[in-house]
Amino acid sequence: MKGMNFAFHCLERPEPTGKRVAIIGAGPAGLAAAGYLACKGHEVHVYDKLPEPGGLMLFAIPEFRIPVERVRLGYLDLAKRMGVKFHTGVKVISGERSDEGDEFAEKKVDFEELVKEFDAVLIATGTWRSWVADIPGIELEGVFKALEYLFRIKSAKLGHMDWKDVPEIEGKRVIVIGAGHTACDAAMESLLMGAEKVYMSYRRTIREAPAGSYEINLLREKGVEWLELTVPVRIIGENGKVKGIELKKCRLGEPDASGRRKPIPIEGSEFTVEVDYVVFAIGQTPTPPFIDGIATDRKGRIVVDSRHMTSREGVFAAGDVVLGPSLVGRATKDGLYAGRDIHLWLTEVRA
Repeated sequence: MKGMNFAFHCLERPEPTGKRVAIIGAGPAGLAAAGYLACKGHEVHVYDKLPEPGGLMLFAIPEFRIPVERVRLGYLDLAKRMGVKFHTGVKVISGERSDEGDEFAEKKVDFEELVKEFDAVLIATGTWRSWVADIPGIELEGVFKALEYLFRIKSAKLGHMDWKDVPEIEGKRVIVIGAGHTACDAAMESLLMGAEKVYMSYRRTIREAPAGSYEINLLREKGVEWLELTVPVRIIGENGKVKGIELKKCRLGEPDASGRRKPIPIEGSEFTVEVDYVVFAIGQTPTPPFIDGIATDRKGRIVVDSRHMTSREGVFAAGDVVLGPSLVGRATKDGLYAGRDIHLWLTEVRA
């Protein structure tokens, strides 16, 4: 099997430039930037809190989408052929904040230390915080954020987590709230793990589903029950564990300024679905390696200029931490362009 070629710009390592770049985050954006910069002769260090490089591409996206060995061969090529130095199990952060996936971080490094030590820093930390609905029962055992749910399954499959720390899905009933790609991945993984029944609940219709009707219809063909125009009202528990979920039917109102039709709950339309697990896949938030000090927008995304530079000179950002949750291809492209911009800045401004 061929690995993902993150260093396709060169066949061998060029002469070193003497410049050192730190990349925070070993997902698709970080790896693409590492490959470009290494091909230009810069010394590249990649920091990631997970036990091996790959980010969500390896630790959350199911293998039927991206084979594990392709990712592993790709980052091993960066390490062996291009001399990229990986520092895994390291969370880079200034201040205190807990995010999903932190359980693998064995040590912390202050973001400011890297800024001082390296000629340039690229932030490619992605979106490691998930949203959940503010409804009764959210604290019950059996309620998961989709990222956590997928992360635990993939971590066990990769050999980094004990299966006893993974939800026992076989023979259980699962409902996934949401209709994006992460929701579809959670539904498919539930099927592959032997769930007795899988539901997907979405507040609009299949035509408005972010993942697209084609992908959702494939899941329906495999047995997933599609509950459109529904919103969760409360999670029902028994002895501290999920027993079911109450949903309310909706209708779509008139389009707003963006052209989207707002779901309007229909009073008296509540109904209950018996489930063992409730998985929320309703969005994720960027997780930059700082609490403040660099400009972000109202959605928490790092603001960059046309050079991928943040509001701080010499600090760049790329991938989902800038774009918000996106597809692997888009994040990879953004990381590649960021690597190019860093190289230009190092050779033209920092020469």
